[in-house]
Amino acid sequence: MATRRSRKVAEHAITPAHFGWSVQGKVATITLNRPQWKNPLTFESYAELTKTFVALRRQESIKVVMVTGAGENFCSGGDVHEIIGPLVEMRAKKQHGKLLGFTRMTGELVKAMRACPQPIVAAIDGVCAGAGAILAMASDLRIGTPRSRVAFLFVRVGLSGADMGTCALLPRIIGQGRAGELLYTGRFMSAAEAERWGFYNRVVPPENLQQEALRTAQELANGPTFAHAVTKRCLHQEWDMSIEAAIAHEAKAQALCMQTEDFARAYRAFANKETPVFEGN
Repeated sequence: MATRRSRKVAEHAITPAHFGWSVQGKVATITLNRPQWKNPLTFESYAELTKTFVALRRQESIKVVMVTGAGENFCSGGDVHEIIGPLVEMRAKKQHGKLLGFTRMTGELVKAMRACPQPIVAAIDGVCAGAGAILAMASDLRIGTPRSRVAFLFVRVGLSGADMGTCALLPRIIGQGRAGELLYTGRFMSAAEAERWGFYNRVVPPENLQQEALRTAQELANGPTFAHAVTKRCLHQEWDMSIEAAIAHEAKAQALCMQTEDFARAYRAFANKETPVFEGN
């Protein structure tokens, strides 16, 4: 059994090489940091992002994750030269197994993000396209700027909109008809549309984006950690449940939350007319 000290060491063992990583209090920030090319993803960054979100399941000191891009863009998708070119070469060589291996690998990133118990806040400026749009979609909350633009542009390169779970996730965020329009046309969604359609939780000036996203992340981080993880898990698991099954599922989930010390803290604070200070247990 791991000692308290060994768990502490493990909690600070995330040291990615292909994107920025920083921790401020209870909030960890992932920064896609290839700004000269609008922060595209590579084979290596895909794999490392997946590994990081899996590792976050064991990071008890990190309560919320923020994802953002360096410079004035979020992420332009898969790198044309480092990903798209090699994939076309695999196709030419009829290496169908390798192509399937790649698409399965990218899907693992979304699965890791959804299974990560910490809420994920995406701070989106500038271009948010392709796999970048999927990273934003797989996050729990999204904050954009007026100049940000979102596109699931797979159709523009001869691919379907069925990528990394988009056909399942996107309609649940913005609706079936709107998702279909974006996936069939590959067009960019403006910030105003993204907010009106529910993709963005809100839109803020570019100069306020990082501060607002961090404020939101810190507010969540100061909440009841166990309860937030239960909410995220239920939001994910109940998509394909009937209402009756969801009610039964949530009865068990809420009963677990009632066994936490944070629940008792909140009651004591209310009784004393104080603001509860949650500790995550």
